[in-house]
Amino acid sequence: MKSGFLGLTKTQLAGLVLGVFGLFLPFLLPLASLSIAGHIGLGIFFMAAIFWMFEPIPIYATSMLVIFLQVVLLSSQGPVYMDAELPLSEPVALEEGQWQIPSSALKNDNTVLLAVEPGETESISVYVVDRNGQHVIVESTELDADTAIITDTGHRLVNYQPNSYTEYLGTLAHPIIILFLGGFMLASASVKYNLDKNLTRYLLGPFGSKPRYIVLGLMLVTAMLSAFMSNTATAAMMVTVILPIIAQLEPGDRFKFGLALAIPIAANVGGITTPIGTPPNAIVIAALSEYGIDISFTDWIIVAAPLVVVMLVFAWWLLLALFPPSISRFNLKLEGKLNLSPKAVGLYAIFAATVLLWVTENQHGIPSSMVAFLPVAALVTGRILDKSDIRKLPWDVLWLMAGGISLGIGMDKTGLAVWMISGFDWGAMGYITLILTFSIVAIAMSNFLSNTVTATLLMPLVISMQASGIMGDDFNLLIIGVVVAVACSLAMALPISTPPNAIAMSTGIIRTKDMAKVGVIVGVVGVLIILAYAVFYWPMVTN
Repeated sequence: MKSGFLGLTKTQLAGLVLGVFGLFLPFLLPLASLSIAGHIGLGIFFMAAIFWMFEPIPIYATSMLVIFLQVVLLSSQGPVYMDAELPLSEPVALEEGQWQIPSSALKNDNTVLLAVEPGETESISVYVVDRNGQHVIVESTELDADTAIITDTGHRLVNYQPNSYTEYLGTLAHPIIILFLGGFMLASASVKYNLDKNLTRYLLGPFGSKPRYIVLGLMLVTAMLSAFMSNTATAAMMVTVILPIIAQLEPGDRFKFGLALAIPIAANVGGITTPIGTPPNAIVIAALSEYGIDISFTDWIIVAAPLVVVMLVFAWWLLLALFPPSISRFNLKLEGKLNLSPKAVGLYAIFAATVLLWVTENQHGIPSSMVAFLPVAALVTGRILDKSDIRKLPWDVLWLMAGGISLGIGMDKTGLAVWMISGFDWGAMGYITLILTFSIVAIAMSNFLSNTVTATLLMPLVISMQASGIMGDDFNLLIIGVVVAVACSLAMALPISTPPNAIAMSTGIIRTKDMAKVGVIVGVVGVLIILAYAVFYWPMVTN
């Protein structure tokens, strides 16, 4: 039902109001430990999260707005930080150990901020001897005549060094965007030359024609591929498999949502299985190795595979429960023969070469995003795709993901991401509470940041907890590391949460609210399963 204002529904109108309010909310809250840039970043974060959930504007438009706001409000070329200089002053030496400094440099009556290097400050304590109008006399053994004192502790450059606007605009050519583009072009060509139908015939043949087993087959094949190659590439390929199946359903059949969601869920979960399945696994393994804990390929599979199986079975049941099939059988046309025209054969060669290079990335070392440019260049050079095909690609999804990447860059650069995870009293938590906390924090952050960034931010904290001993002898560094890796991969509530989610959204079949509903349930149950494995199973196989 339309509200009559801007053609929005009441829900969308509420989302618009909440999103705009969220943009300014951080400046109404007592967040003294967060920089001005962090306040701006948090406002953009609130606005984006609300807009992506309620969709008062299209989700790709929200991403465009995020990039625009970051360029204007956070970049060194934007009006907020253009030509901005940190106000500095040097202390004037008086008697031994006493210094005269501007009154405006004194924070909380006993603290002075020193400019260590661009974007970083150091806080020192001083003792106030006397106040004299615009100046104060203080005692300190840490000051000297060359010390750079910040005379405005609330200045917008305190604890922030703005980056170039090109870092935000550059997300449109980020490697993950190129990887998407290659996958989209392969998918488009596969549909054009009926390769998708042939993939359906070979992959789904063993699972029969009953809808529930077809969903199971889709999830198993996707998960197995994701264990050894890019989740994004797997999802891009498997989306081509489900399209002819969904085409057999009535327009209003809700089972199509379950079919479309099966691909990103299985790709995200399947990536947990091996060390090369997804970047968070590699980040955790590398961090543990630096601390003297080495995990072999087989050991990781022993740790992760049982959880993957349980999550896949649960997700399969959930999709069937939420989106039950309305037909008893699909009329799968598994017979047929390959298109053997020169352009189709060219597609098969390009497809096979791309997949082979993706699967063997660990051997040859060529990044998957570089490999993805093979089909981008070859499909148009060989005239397998023409300009009308290029125009039909889901460019809105690329904008969507560019906005998510840009948001992550801003949160990292402004210190917002670190601030969000540093507000916990870790030492006061018990071991089980700690596992739950890390699981929840990792899933929550990964829904907005990339899984890779989240794991990168959390692992130093995990390592520091082990080094400091604040959790005592019961703290198991290996298990907490595995918790972080697994939890990062179970974040799938939003289109920007993971690349496979965005690829599934590109089909135009899935609604954001359905993805959010399934993603939240998978996340909550995932936290409980992680806890069970961390308490009962992982201690047995890691000791």
